[in-house]
Amino acid sequence: MPRILVRLGRVDEARATLRKLPETEPRDAAVKIQAEAQLLREAKRHKDAYEVLAEGVRRFPEDGDLLYDQAMMADRLGRHEEMERLLRKALTQNADNANALNALGYSLADRGVRLDEARSLIDRALTLRPGDPYITDSLGWVEFRLGRLPEALRLLRQAYAARPDTEIAAHLGEVLWASGLRDEARRVFKEGRERDANNEVLREAIARLKADL
Repeated sequence: MPRILVRLGRVDEARATLRKLPETEPRDAAVKIQAEAQLLREAKRHKDAYEVLAEGVRRFPEDGDLLYDQAMMADRLGRHEEMERLLRKALTQNADNANALNALGYSLADRGVRLDEARSLIDRALTLRPGDPYITDSLGWVEFRLGRLPEALRLLRQAYAARPDTEIAAHLGEVLWASGLRDEARRVFKEGRERDANNEVLREAIARLKADL
């Protein structure tokens, strides 16, 4: 019901409906907060989603999932230092939080800062979740940032074969382009665009590289 209301543009009504749902399990309140933030993300109300999650973290400061979600919204809003602070807090609560390890490592790699630490964080995440294509993608991206194109290409091809996700396509296409494999890069970019033409990472990569598709 709330999702239908969002599709009809009745976002605040959807939020009110969600908040009225009964809570029968201890974590139901936190789950409802996450669901409300997701509705707001779908409506492109990212600042509101961040505020909902921030309030959730104030209510449930030990909830690692809420911390992670708030960090991801901080990143969407360009608040990279805030994202890093939240992810490090999540890791103090649970050093084996693979999502937080991967997100922090990827963020550092994507910004081209502290690349050795980024690789260490992503390596640790991959140890916890061997073969995870999204973490493998992050590792490939940090290898690319470190200038190790052959290893980056190997990892990103592996990730894309396991999960032909649009963002992985963006990363693989960029590394293929940088490696001089332009025809393969164009094919991968086109595949990614067919899946999600509005993906910001893919669109930015194609525009920046001036890839003629």
